[in-house]
Amino acid sequence: MQHTRLSSLVGVIATVLGLTALPAYAVLPDEIQVYTGDINAPGEFGLELHLNTTPSGIGGPSYPREVTTPHGWRGTAEFSYGLTPSVELGVYVPTALTRENTYYVTGPKVRVKWMPVRPEDGVGYFAGLNVELAHVASRFEQSQQAVELRPIYGYQNEQWLWALNPVLDWNLSGQDRSGVPEFAPALKIARTVSTGIRAGLEYYAGLGRVDHVLPLYEQQHTAFLAFDVDRKPFVFNFGVGRGLTRATDRWTFKWIFEVPLS
Repeated sequence: MQHTRLSSLVGVIATVLGLTALPAYAVLPDEIQVYTGDINAPGEFGLELHLNTTPSGIGGPSYPREVTTPHGWRGTAEFSYGLTPSVELGVYVPTALTRENTYYVTGPKVRVKWMPVRPEDGVGYFAGLNVELAHVASRFEQSQQAVELRPIYGYQNEQWLWALNPVLDWNLSGQDRSGVPEFAPALKIARTVSTGIRAGLEYYAGLGRVDHVLPLYEQQHTAFLAFDVDRKPFVFNFGVGRGLTRATDRWTFKWIFEVPLS
């Protein structure tokens, strides 16, 4: 029965990923993740490694002297610490390796996650907010300073998980500086298919500023067939993403590994 359900789910998602996409021109992000109700316990340290690559990606720079990463890799170490039962602090150290084998540290990011509503014993609704401040080298982002406001909302039980992150991004410097945020919603729907394994869909979009939504061909839309594995000590997320517009990388592969610290 589980095999039948998994086959049906994979078939539906594969159909979505198979939709025709035009050539890709988007920047490879250093973190591809939908936030759920997870949060560190007070006094608990955490470490995750984010890794992603685009076998078929950016066709050219979107501004002068931009470092693009077609066939390149990005790796990000995410350190986290549980401050209170509902507050978690985090620091990101993003890096990039270009196809010419040039290695860069792209710039630090810090965040605060607040989760006042959390599932009990893995069942129930969750809701919260994540605020992130970034300082990124100009060769990777035209706006070096940015702030991200990420609402987190969803539900989970033993069989299903769904989460919505209607992300708002403010550019604080450069030509794109604006008091009006850009809208980048993200969605995750996953089903338990075996003990400690979920399979499902992750969807990421970039729609432009909230007061000026971009035409569809300039928007970014990527659908991922994603798997969450929680079989300690092996805890990781893996996804294969298909870009659905010409402003999006055509193919992306991503991994998120949880590193045991105790």
